[in-house]
Amino acid sequence: MREENAAGHGQASPITVSVIDDDPLICQTMSILLTESSNGAIQVLSTANDGAQALDHATREHPDVVLMDIDMPGMNGIEATRRMLALEPRPHVLILTALSPSTTVQRAIEAGAEGFVAKTDPAEDIVKHIRAVCMGDPQFNADSQRQLMRDMERDRFRSRRDEARRQLAKLGERERQAAQLAADGLSNAEIAEAMMISERTVKAELSSACAKLDANRVLLSRIVERADL
Repeated sequence: MREENAAGHGQASPITVSVIDDDPLICQTMSILLTESSNGAIQVLSTANDGAQALDHATREHPDVVLMDIDMPGMNGIEATRRMLALEPRPHVLILTALSPSTTVQRAIEAGAEGFVAKTDPAEDIVKHIRAVCMGDPQFNADSQRQLMRDMERDRFRSRRDEARRQLAKLGERERQAAQLAADGLSNAEIAEAMMISERTVKAELSSACAKLDANRVLLSRIVERADL
């Protein structure tokens, strides 16, 4: 349905857009740039300065694309994007942002956004993103792609850390302490001295820890490292 409309826009009627930003000057500037750079292929229906206004405009005007700022008073752009999922027809949402807060990309995607454009992107590039998203192609500029990769890597680290901590929680206190000291590179004798127990007991504690976690001593140390305690 949306692809057919987009194809129609390319030949006859313009793509309709709503520009949302808490700075009225940015709304005005963006409206002028989009109109001039698209040679009439884009029509800006309205502008708004907060999420509630954005939702109201989208409900009444049914724009094809909403350029949505994130940091706005009242309802922010993430929440406004999420609520637009219920609209029929549902507009395409491109987040219009400088991408400073971490997790911005992930949160916006989860809310239903289909891409990002920077406020500093050339107007011609933003026009291309608008055209492409109407054809069903998600649009992510280089900055948003880099941030998404960083966020995914951070989430992988947290996931590995949390899983390692859940595994170590299965161990008794002395097993966990011996495992941590072993991960620090201490020998059995040094661990025994630090814990004030015999080397035989150290071996028993480490063997028990390995058995509980189905790991050898090297893997046990890796689990401790990942737990980042």
